[in-house]
Amino acid sequence: MNPTAAPPSFPPATPRPMPLRRRWKAATRKVRELASVGWALASTGHPYMAHIVPMRRCNLACTYCNEFDDVSEPVPLEEMFRRIDHLGRLGTSVITISGGEPLLHPELEQIIARIRKNGAIAGMITNGYLLMPDRIQRLNQAGLDHLQISIDNVMPDEVSKKSLKVLDKKLQMLAEHADFHVNINSVVGGGVANPGDALVVSERALAMGFSSTIGIIHDGSGQLKPLGEVERSVWDQVRRLTRRSYSRFNHFQEAIANGRTNDWRCRAGARYIYICEFGLVHYCSQQRGHPGVPIAEYSTADVKREFLTEKSCAPSCTISCVHQVSYIDHWRAPQTSHVTPNGHGSADSELVQIR
Repeated sequence: MNPTAAPPSFPPATPRPMPLRRRWKAATRKVRELASVGWALASTGHPYMAHIVPMRRCNLACTYCNEFDDVSEPVPLEEMFRRIDHLGRLGTSVITISGGEPLLHPELEQIIARIRKNGAIAGMITNGYLLMPDRIQRLNQAGLDHLQISIDNVMPDEVSKKSLKVLDKKLQMLAEHADFHVNINSVVGGGVANPGDALVVSERALAMGFSSTIGIIHDGSGQLKPLGEVERSVWDQVRRLTRRSYSRFNHFQEAIANGRTNDWRCRAGARYIYICEFGLVHYCSQQRGHPGVPIAEYSTADVKREFLTEKSCAPSCTISCVHQVSYIDHWRAPQTSHVTPNGHGSADSELVQIR
């Protein structure tokens, strides 16, 4: 691509009036979300959010991503049902499907329906490539509550094919057909060639009636690096645009964007858990290997132990969903044990009890 070429133009985006059906679903979803937060404030003995992987394979190969392969088969439906039911047993409030690319799973809608059957809020993170009007309607019918697409650039390049040029048609389909909430996440850092693309992506998302957030692409161990001057300028502009979004509720990424670490109590393994394609519980996508216990064996006692376990990787952590979930409990329960997980997904770790 010629770096001096004019950026592509996009058709005017005029948000459609929200049909009564969508208004009703949005209102009931909000009530369920508020109830889940209320329960989390009342009790610390259950996970608030779990990410679960039904499909490790992906149809893309973004160079910064360490969460996919091109060979894995989908997790069988009955096994996914068992894992979701175990999350229900633990009292998990929000279950988000990720990958890989979850839309590659041939029975994805049944997985979403099972999440809803367990009383949880159903979310999904996708690259959006496989969305079509009929698939969006099936996601509506399954009961999907939230969908997020990360768009890394305006034009595809060697780092990422998740570009606005490719995905804009998909966004138009979502604007017309989706009954669920849609968030578009733009990014800076991590080798993104044109930081200003994040502003274009966010403006387009907001113009189409979606919410928009911005993140910093992490390195291979899930850690952040401070932003350069141009990246910082774009970050500030997007944050001003999206000041009403949930990402404004805490200062985690704001501090790291300025080259500072955070002093916080990571509740991974407790309030937030990550279930890989093998059905094992991990702290997060970037710390796979610990605790490494099958979800079928994970108990409330495990949740309570990890709630009180300090993680050494926390100060420079990039996993915003863990930040958000842990923030519920920032004011209580000092952590009394310490774990140092390896940064590259190894099962080896050092557990030190603080006496």
